Amino acid sequence: MSKAKGYAALSAKAPLTPYSFERRAPGQDDVVIKIAYCGVCHSDIHQARDEWGGAMFPMVPGHEIVGEVVAKGDGVTQFNVGDRVGVGCFVDSCVHCAERDVDLEQYKEGLVLTYNSVERDGKTPTMGGYSDHIVVKQGYVLSVPDNLPLDAAAPLLCAGITLYSPLRHWQAGPGKKVAIIGLGGLGHMGVKLGKAMGAEMTVLSQTLSKKEDGLRLGAEHYYATRDPATFEQLKSTFDLIICTVGTEIDWGAYLSLLKIDGTMVLVGLPENKVPLHAAALIGGRRRLAGSGIGSIKETQEMLDFCGEHNIVSDIEKINIEQINDAYERVVKSDVRYRFVIDMASL
Repeated sequence: MSKAKGYAALSAKAPLTPYSFERRAPGQDDVVIKIAYCGVCHSDIHQARDEWGGAMFPMVPGHEIVGEVVAKGDGVTQFNVGDRVGVGCFVDSCVHCAERDVDLEQYKEGLVLTYNSVERDGKTPTMGGYSDHIVVKQGYVLSVPDNLPLDAAAPLLCAGITLYSPLRHWQAGPGKKVAIIGLGGLGHMGVKLGKAMGAEMTVLSQTLSKKEDGLRLGAEHYYATRDPATFEQLKSTFDLIICTVGTEIDWGAYLSLLKIDGTMVLVGLPENKVPLHAAALIGGRRRLAGSGIGSIKETQEMLDFCGEHNIVSDIEKINIEQINDAYERVVKSDVRYRFVIDMASL
């Protein structure tokens, strides 16, 4: 075991506070990572405040982790001490299920999340990246391209892959018209990635307050959805729409913006059930789908793609003692576009 320090939520109502705990001793297949930076995801807030239920306290959040390998087990062949690496939303997965050969670990039973989960031993709680170091099996560690700054690369481990996966799966590229609903931590990555894939990108946001940013990030078009004329003007326009927001929207109205055989993908978790009349799907053979993060193979592919195209997140770097204020600002959508904690401040 090794002593670790971090910041934890001790209960759903408590602010995050300094916390000491133990990491497991590295095994044959383990990599020890000194954490340099960790992104702040809105899901960290939902879980630390037990807004989704099932929270385990004390909880050390954080699943957008980047840093340096400082030690490794004798069986580790993929990484060396000094390598720049990252860890995303999960640190283990099922090796016994029927679909074990499919590179979609994030959808399998037995997934071990980076925090607010339980290790394979069935009793040890996982603790995330708001900490000084982490011990992870080599198969769940990712290489970060040398040309990407580590701080701005951290959000790629969740926000980046969450948008890359549906863009790639539904074949965003030249000749395709893609819309992103919401320009936040997820949405701004969708614009950057979709643009790099060659798609014609549009941002759909409630107002035009971020239009200048949207165009700078790579969108060709930017529309305010509070304007009813937007939905009439854009009817049957898009091949793919990705919804990054969790707030309630008019699902039928947005589905009407799809072409025949178009797909709308949810990556933001709606607060309530999705009320939908089947005619919105049947009328244009349209699809409503969901997508969650990405596999290890796909996440490495995404990181390499970002390295080739020099894509990182737009960030605001903070010290760890600012984390509670940062949470409040995320809830108010007062960040452009991702907070990243400098763990040297711990």
